[in-house]
Order: sequence, then C-alpha cells, then structure tokens
Amino acid sequence: MAKTYRKLIATKLTTNFRDAAELVEEDVPELKPHEVLIRNVYAGINATDVNITAGRYQPGAKPPIDLGAEAAGIVEKVGSEVRHLSPGDAVVTSTLGGGYREYNVVRASNALPVDEPTPEALSIMVSGLTASIALEEVGDMSSGETVLVTAAAGGTGQYAVQLAKRAGNHVIGTCGNERKMELLKELGCDHPINYNEEDVRDVLRSEYPSGVNLVYEGVGGELFDTCVDALARYGRLLSIGYVSEYKGGAEKVSSERIYTKLLPKSASIRGFFLPHFAESFADHMSRLMKLVNSGALQVSIDQSTFEGIESIPDAVEYLHTGESRGKVVVKL
Repeated sequence: MAKTYRKLIATKLTTNFRDAAELVEEDVPELKPHEVLIRNVYAGINATDVNITAGRYQPGAKPPIDLGAEAAGIVEKVGSEVRHLSPGDAVVTSTLGGGYREYNVVRASNALPVDEPTPEALSIMVSGLTASIALEEVGDMSSGETVLVTAAAGGTGQYAVQLAKRAGNHVIGTCGNERKMELLKELGCDHPINYNEEDVRDVLRSEYPSGVNLVYEGVGGELFDTCVDALARYGRLLSIGYVSEYKGGAEKVSSERIYTKLLPKSASIRGFFLPHFAESFADHMSRLMKLVNSGALQVSIDQSTFEGIESIPDAVEYLHTGESRGKVVVKL
C-alpha cells in the first residue's frame, strides 16, 4: 500500500476553481479504531465545487481547504473496531473535502457499501440521494401532480425526473440543447423545454394555467423567479441550489418581497442541503440501487473522459459550460 498520496486543496478563496486548486502530496494517515482507509477510484464533479473553493461552506475558514465531495472506492484498511467492512469492499462516500484525493480516511459509518465502485454508484451517492430525499421528505411528493424539474438533464435532475414520473406525476423538465432534450425524452419526461428555444415563463403560463404543484429547482436567478410565479395553490418549491449565481455571487434584486407571491397561493419554498439528512442516506441509497440494478432507473453518465487527479479542474470547468449531459465523473 502507498505511504503517500496526492490531493487537491484550495490555496486561496475564489470561485475560480483552477486558480484556487493546487496538487499536494502527504502521508497516508494512521487509522483510528472506527475509521477506514479508502482508495478512491472515481470522484464526482459538482457545480458547487466553486462554493467550496470560495469557502462558503465553512464560514471563517482559511486556506488550505480540502476539495471535492463524493467518491467511489475500495477499502484498503480498517480500524480495530470496524466490523461491517473489510479490505477489498467497494464503498461510496460523501464528505466535504474527501473527493479530490487518491486516498481518504472516514468513519466507517460514513462509507456505504456497494457492489462495485462504479460511476453509477458514485452518481447515486449525492445526485440520486439529493433528488430522492428532497422530493419525498421535504417536497412531500405525491402522485397525480405536475412536477417541474430545472436543469433536468444534469446530474441530479435526471433522478428527479424519473422519480417524479415513477410516483405517477406529469413531469416538465428544462434544459439548454437538443442533446439534453433527447435524454429527457428517454427518461420519460412528459414535457421537455429547451430554454434556448422557448420562453419557459410563456410555456408555463399558456400550457399550465392552473400552475405547478412541485418544483425541483437548482438554477436560481430568473428561472427561480419564473418557478415561483408558476406555483399552483399549495405549491411547493424545493431549492436545492442556485448554480447561476455560484461564480458571480448572489445577485441583488429589487422587487416585492417573496411573501407577496406565496401568501395568495398558500405556497411555500423549502431549502434542501443534503448533509442535513445523513440519517436517511442508507435507506434511500438501498432503494435507489435496487431500482438501478433492476433496470427501473437509468443513470446517465456524461461521456466526456477525465482521467487522473490533474484533470479535475478541466472537469469542473466543463461542468460549468452547461454542455454536460448526466453526471460528470473523474477516474482517479
């Protein structure tokens, strides 16, 4: 087993990932009794990586900051008190700063067993769990509703579309090009909307005059405003992110306060941050894996090739071009 490993750290606070990231080498740490050492095989790329380099998840934190989040890998060594994992087991993890490194040490309880350390298993760890937990436990998704998913062909949007459809809902999905439109059709989306060809607000007003019951929203900005206006009576909007403002920072807006739009419809906006729901990970992970293994749930992995820890800045920048289709991963 290696004595040292490489990882990416942020050496300055900025939303420019490439400018912040530096590759360093350090010793593989000794394990505490309840920890496991994992050799990462795949790492997941997320739009919010630029929030990590900007220090937004750790207010007051100063560089260096470890980068990355979810990874799929192989257990290399276990602590003296670990009983449910053994060397050679495949696992997925999601720890802030634990993704963009060749080796990772985590508490054994934070490593979820999977059959193989594949891109598909990796995709489920954050993207799939976000959709499943947010829709069910925070969004109160039922059946027979109209559900709108923004960034629907992205890493987590693809899951939201399929899970909402499986629950018996009419699903609308927004995306930015024809390739993504085709993916949404393959996933069973009832009404894909290419926002570069159609005005989303006009489409929703004309074709869904009664409004949308549930929105899974991760873009922010003007599209967020459009979604709020499109909410039906008792409608719920799940805010899982706001990628449109990650790089430039939060936009200042000058308009009436949000309650003037929510109160007349008894509507609500509900924020969702995955780490707050760790107790639900194992249950939802198990259910999603069963759906994938049975063929009932598709997992789209972007076909762009990124190999080696050195390629991670390229992958992050690619994700932010908006051209990706499905989950972007790096093979370490």
